[in-house]
Amino acid sequence: MVKTIIGTMSGTSMDGIDVALLKTDGENIIENSATYSRPYTKSEKALLQNVVDECVKTDGKIRNFEEAETLILKAHQEVIEAFFLDAKLEKSDIDYVAFHGQTVFHAPDKGITVQLGNGELLAKALGIDVIYDFRSNDVQNGGQGAPLVPVYHQALLRKAKPTLPAAMVNIGGVANITILDKVELKAFDTGPGNGPIDDWMNSRTSKQFDQWGRIAGEGSVDEAIVHSWLDNDYFKKASPKSLDRHYFDFQAIDRHSLADGAATLTAFSARAIALALLDNHVKTLYVSGGGAHNRTMMRFLQEASGLSVQFMDALGHDGDFIEAEAFAYLAVRIDAGLAITFPETTGVSAPLKGGKIARA
Repeated sequence: MVKTIIGTMSGTSMDGIDVALLKTDGENIIENSATYSRPYTKSEKALLQNVVDECVKTDGKIRNFEEAETLILKAHQEVIEAFFLDAKLEKSDIDYVAFHGQTVFHAPDKGITVQLGNGELLAKALGIDVIYDFRSNDVQNGGQGAPLVPVYHQALLRKAKPTLPAAMVNIGGVANITILDKVELKAFDTGPGNGPIDDWMNSRTSKQFDQWGRIAGEGSVDEAIVHSWLDNDYFKKASPKSLDRHYFDFQAIDRHSLADGAATLTAFSARAIALALLDNHVKTLYVSGGGAHNRTMMRFLQEASGLSVQFMDALGHDGDFIEAEAFAYLAVRIDAGLAITFPETTGVSAPLKGGKIARA
């Protein structure tokens, strides 16, 4: 049965909250239409970063999230209510809200994934049923808990009918890839995305990110450091695999100039993606997420992979809202009792259902 879902996503890069409207039956994409975005304020981002830092120190064992949980609840309520006004929607138009929450720690090898956001409270606040907690069942059953968007990427790729093997890469705080071949679907995190670049800019300037990749474009790549990072055991592991944005240690660039550090981090993210593309003989590439706006990263990616980079606009979707759409898609699958994670995407032993439904 076709459902109309509001999907939300606040990613590991902690830029803010994206909202997208999707009609789907959990298999086919019927219609994607309105979108909305609300950035986190500087104080909100600082509070969330403090929680992330504490989680890193304690391996995610800290549980004193009350202030941050309240922030996430109010921010999502605010952005969804604003979306209703902007898109001229009534509550009766919507079947569910898909609520991913804010990831603050992800260590699947330790059986831990932490997302802030109480679906029960959001359902009561909005007066709409909410589907949430997308990751924990996968992690509890031995999966990586990420990436979760591959089944939606698969639907998009099948709709596009590209030359195979084809890939969709989403570059958020962490970059993830979905590869569709004639016989199988494969997905995994390729490595860091925008996260380390954002952290670098935040620590040395008043800027939240390297807009358009301009700073990186002015710098020189430290090739020795990039090669040392690419020698990490993570890139030797078989897929499926996933990582947290803080998985790598970037202290090696501490004495670099702003531009050289940004260039080196950007090259690392791009070449890690290219490595995955080359290893899987990808012929068609689509890119989405914040990193798609980083012109230096796109140039580095094209140079390293030899592929022409295509953007999601070519498929009639705004690449900035693919993950919000994806969680709307996953919510319908949860409601229909369909699997949302698979052996080829998260490493679980069999296709697995997940998520929880909070009734308004």
